[in-house]
Amino acid sequence: MAKEYLALFDLDGTLFDTGDVNYYAYKEALTPFNVELDKEYFVNKCNGRHYTEFLPQIMGTYEHMDEVHKLKKSAYANNLDKARVNHHLFEIIMQMKEKYHLAVVTTASRQNATDILKYYNYYDIFEFMVTQEDITRIKPDPEGFILAMNHFEIDAKNTVIFEDSEVGIQAAKATGATVFVIGQL
Repeated sequence: MAKEYLALFDLDGTLFDTGDVNYYAYKEALTPFNVELDKEYFVNKCNGRHYTEFLPQIMGTYEHMDEVHKLKKSAYANNLDKARVNHHLFEIIMQMKEKYHLAVVTTASRQNATDILKYYNYYDIFEFMVTQEDITRIKPDPEGFILAMNHFEIDAKNTVIFEDSEVGIQAAKATGATVFVIGQL
């Protein structure tokens, strides 16, 4: 039976609480540049946003920004044990998989998204993944969600999107799909 429905899931804050994973990875990546990273500031102002938006503020410069991000991606895998899994949502996903195509749409890198999904043995339940490498415009632009919808050739009325962040919810709503807002894990 062909699936006629699509469910799209954000990664950070929706499938996993990755605040600590990202914080410790960025903290490690900023150490060679003698930049201290305040955890509360990072969790409240940076996590879930694209690195080009917050790293210049933290570092006080755009210089070395891409280098720090590259180091962060490497350090991410060392901190995966600090993630908190949204077990309830994964239970719902397991019930949906017979009727819905399942995909992840995230501003995270493909490497980091793949690493965490594999670490917790959830990689194989998703049929498709859109990451920062696949888009030119980040959330609140709906480009990532629309790319996934086009991939499956499923329109907004047959799509549900699970999101947690303000910019993610804004992007999801812009598609016309049904949006489920995930609260704090």
